[in-house]
Amino acid sequence: MAGEIANTPVRDGTTMYLAAVPEKRWYRFMIRESYWDGDCYRSRNLVDLGGDPAEHIVYPGGRAYYIDPDLEEEIRSRGGHPGPDELDDLLWPFVDEDIRYAVGSFRRRQGATETAASARRQPVHLFDKRRMHFLRFGRMDQGPIGRVPKKIFRPVRDRSRDEIEQYFLQSERILKAHERKAYIYVIFDLQRFFSELCAKTMPQALDQEAVDAYFLQEICRLNQDAAFWSGMPMRDHLQDYLVRYLTLYFDLDYGHTDFLENLFNQFRNAHRRHRWPSPQQTVSHAEASRIFGVGEAALRKMNRRDFSRLFRQKAMTMHPDQGGRHSDFVRLSEAYKAIMGTKRRGA
Repeated sequence: MAGEIANTPVRDGTTMYLAAVPEKRWYRFMIRESYWDGDCYRSRNLVDLGGDPAEHIVYPGGRAYYIDPDLEEEIRSRGGHPGPDELDDLLWPFVDEDIRYAVGSFRRRQGATETAASARRQPVHLFDKRRMHFLRFGRMDQGPIGRVPKKIFRPVRDRSRDEIEQYFLQSERILKAHERKAYIYVIFDLQRFFSELCAKTMPQALDQEAVDAYFLQEICRLNQDAAFWSGMPMRDHLQDYLVRYLTLYFDLDYGHTDFLENLFNQFRNAHRRHRWPSPQQTVSHAEASRIFGVGEAALRKMNRRDFSRLFRQKAMTMHPDQGGRHSDFVRLSEAYKAIMGTKRRGA
């Protein structure tokens, strides 16, 4: 998907935004409107832009451009009331890249504003707060969420559920592959089901079957939360906007590098007298099979989840705090890192 999904400032309880609707191979873009109907915010379609919103941008020559006037007329004919710069803001990501580079610094746009009629009609849902908090600060521990400035939640305040979800579809693109599963773990607040100290920082160290079960429980609970889906029809099956979380959760792994770094740092801080081994050391499958106590063929066939489970079991018994030897635990960690690096993600 090219560019960003934008929205426009709140005006009399109404916002116009660009929505990307997935199709078989690409996206269809719609200009939609959020509006207050007296009980909640709802959304409606104004104009179907097709697969390429850039078709509605006109280039008269030089570094000039303007939005096709027919588009504004069509929006007005359907009850929309775009302001002077609203369409320009919505379609700005689809303007020719060279022109955006040349004139972007001259664009001056005011931030979102709120009127007395529209401000705080609808409270920000806690699930939205957790998403905003992680995307802004990247923290797994969301204890401080109640103390962050309220302006951080402005993009999801007084919007329809559809507009909010379109906002997160765009915003979540900043997440790297190794961050996405941790993000889902955090936004569904799965750590609250576990008493282990690692629950807030290393979900990899938890019983993954238990984490999976709690995730399914929480995604179903959110799917049935009428307050969260206010303004949208409730469904017997999973809402389309939640399907991506289900897919990402079971298709991706946690960033094992972060896990190992945290594990190493904790052990190193507790045993400062020991010299940390060189990271260049490698471990063969044959040696790893002896360390983990399983056959080499079985070790090669293990998927990432089963191998992580085996590592956790061995680590619990070989850690020096449990009576194991420091050198054995270090070699176990090296073997885990080396063998995990050979296994295909998603396997």
